[in-house]
Amino acid sequence: MDPQWDDSQPIYRQLRDRVVAMILEGVLREGDPLPSVRSVAADFRLNPLTVLKSYQQLVDEQLVEKRRGRGMFVNIGARKALMKDERQRFLEEEWPKIHATIQRLGLSQDDLRRAGEAAAPSTPWPAANSAAAPEAKPGDDNDGSN
Repeated sequence: MDPQWDDSQPIYRQLRDRVVAMILEGVLREGDPLPSVRSVAADFRLNPLTVLKSYQQLVDEQLVEKRRGRGMFVNIGARKALMKDERQRFLEEEWPKIHATIQRLGLSQDDLRRAGEAAAPSTPWPAANSAAAPEAKPGDDNDGSN
């Protein structure tokens, strides 16, 4: 985790968001333990109550479970639930801004495709005329269901 904090939101929320990102990116997998409150507090020079508040928010969201005497662990299904929520949030909050910028700048699909290929050459970009998403295999985390 990056130890840089900004003033845009409370630190406990930023820490919560970083744990969520770690789950989405597969750094923390379902069933994995979260780093202890004490170690996170020491590593990032935070008050342990700040870390605990962040972790408690994850428990309240049913993404993490407390196991008395053992710590906190990522719940089964947490990644899938987060993907659903994050996709919905992106489409409702982020995409309209991005789409407006694309329109304002007059960017074409080819411009966007080239920019995407330059940014992540190993990630295939969908064909311009492909309207459908790629088919998911049974058992994939990204099965397209909401």
